[in-house]
Amino acid sequence: MLLQDYSDIFAPQGPLAESVSHYRPRQAQLELAQAISQTVSEAGVLIAEAGTGTGKTWAYLVPVFMGGGKALVSTGTRTLQDQLYRRDIPHLRKALALPVDVALLKGRGNYVCHYHLERLGQDDRALKSRTEVGYLRAIQLFAERSRSGDKGELAEVPEDADIWHRATSTRENCLGQDCPFLRDCFVMKARRHAQEADVVVVNHALFMADLALREEGVTDLLPSVDLVVFDEAHQLPDVATRFLGSSVSLYQIVDLCRQIEAAGLAQARETVDWSAVARKLEQAARDLHLCTASLARQGGRATFQALPEPDAFDQALEQLLETFDKVIKMLAMVAERHPDLTAAHKAGLDLRARLFQWSQPDRQGRHAYLPDDSDEREQADQAVRWVESGQHYLRLHSAPLSVAKIFSRYRGKEQSWVLTSATLSVHGDFNHFKRQLGLFDARTEAWPSPFDYANQALFYVPSTLPLPSHPRFNEAFVDALMPLIEAGQGGVLVLCTTLRSVERIADMLRDRFEQRDIERSVLRQGERSRQVLLDEFRARGNAVLVGSASFWEGIDLPGDALTLVAIDKLPFAPPDDPVLEARINECRERGGNPFMEYQLPEAAIALKQGAGRLIRTERDWGVLMVGDTRIVDKPYGKLLWRGLPPFARTRDPARALAFLHEHRRKRQAESSRGEPSAQEAAPE
Repeated sequence: MLLQDYSDIFAPQGPLAESVSHYRPRQAQLELAQAISQTVSEAGVLIAEAGTGTGKTWAYLVPVFMGGGKALVSTGTRTLQDQLYRRDIPHLRKALALPVDVALLKGRGNYVCHYHLERLGQDDRALKSRTEVGYLRAIQLFAERSRSGDKGELAEVPEDADIWHRATSTRENCLGQDCPFLRDCFVMKARRHAQEADVVVVNHALFMADLALREEGVTDLLPSVDLVVFDEAHQLPDVATRFLGSSVSLYQIVDLCRQIEAAGLAQARETVDWSAVARKLEQAARDLHLCTASLARQGGRATFQALPEPDAFDQALEQLLETFDKVIKMLAMVAERHPDLTAAHKAGLDLRARLFQWSQPDRQGRHAYLPDDSDEREQADQAVRWVESGQHYLRLHSAPLSVAKIFSRYRGKEQSWVLTSATLSVHGDFNHFKRQLGLFDARTEAWPSPFDYANQALFYVPSTLPLPSHPRFNEAFVDALMPLIEAGQGGVLVLCTTLRSVERIADMLRDRFEQRDIERSVLRQGERSRQVLLDEFRARGNAVLVGSASFWEGIDLPGDALTLVAIDKLPFAPPDDPVLEARINECRERGGNPFMEYQLPEAAIALKQGAGRLIRTERDWGVLMVGDTRIVDKPYGKLLWRGLPPFARTRDPARALAFLHEHRRKRQAESSRGEPSAQEAAPE
């Protein structure tokens, strides 16, 4: 497609303008679309930072639609995936009048499984409450009438309801070609459509699951494509680390024991005492848990090398593996009798393999495409192992020290990649992101936001707050925040770096509101699901929402729904994170500076994400308050605030209050004149 054609599509009188009221042509949007088109023609890699308001979704969808090849679009979350598939793509397809076949594909845990749903309905003991009885009936009716089987379409049953674990399948307990419901399988239907479609919409978790499976020689999850677009690409390094690692939990083993007992008693009762077999495996797992009791008292997490009582742990782990071997042999003798026994045997083999892999550090991350004596193999094989233990849980984790070589080698020679987000660079420098994913030869481009940040927003850092390490920091932070809350209108989002701070700051705000008779609700992360909290926040209009990591991004609250964002501390990753600790140590060992190479860039990108919640449209306004004075007082602070949008800046509380009062009066005047709200005026 010629670049001139893109100018016509994005023109003031083009098809997009005709399909949307309040459409405004944006040069950045056009240039991004043209850059993507050029990348496709060259079969290259483009890393594109597109500031909020540039219209990056349509900028990449137009080349995807017009390119002619098969494309895959990967989003950061399932919520964004659904929005893209159900809102953005149908609108654009209609505007361009193109017969593009688009498929939506999620992980198998998102689709109702006919086989497991039938088993659930036949087991009177499987339902834990009257609520679950109602949920089961709703899922059964949904499975009968739904074409997709996607649980996200069934609003009556919450997506995080425990019953979904029993009404869906996993890779381990799926019967595959032996399933009696194979012809009706929603997962198989979704994958077949994905193979046939022009465009496939997935999420990063599924993409990385496919990458991990390909490492094991499994290649039937995602189709081959000519172009991959990663939206919200800043999440890729963390998602890749998670999916290219491994995890085994006490819960998984206990759940397997229940599965073995139920299948054995129902289908092979006469062979062995399956209850005793399951109890022995569960006891071996609980003995391993007991060996970590001192760890639970010392904070609950430690690397494998730092485990207390390592000899006892090693012995218990070896005993668990031996017990697994005996149980799997028993299951192998009866596995062909019934699909339930087949599934139990398959699940046992998989869990035992992951447990053994975790116990063998030299087996972590082996890659068939690297020769045995390769230096690259040695680097790729480096992994960190750690244990998490509490009163009721035990988890064994491993993760690669770097995902760069694995990720970068996944791209086909003739395949184009586009990675886009509003936060990929550190003050215009993309080296940190490129290094994380091994995309050293990628082309990088950046388009700033079109918003008038200098007039729309104020960046405020109080000058009198103590350092975050001070015992009175939270109290001082709330004291500095209260005048802004009282002066402003609309919603307030308080972003914290730890869950402990979320709880303390929320409690302090509630106390202050009660003392001063302020009629504002305080919503706190953890009290309800994230989506319920956001829905209530929008509905109330002037609530205060206090949240941690999951609220720093993916939240779109335009207009008066959000006029004040307050960040308590600079978002440096916790130093006790095992993966971070291992990466810091590796950096030091090779003579690098881990703070400048890793910790500071990560904090800068996270800070940009948090700050990006404030201004979402051309008519938004508000104050961004950061309570951590290191952003001004420390030399490295300049690298952090220079990476933020170009807000007006102050340390004077009087100026921050005056800004809020002034914009509040402006908004009230606009309302009295009947001018459109920010939501109504927002361009697509």
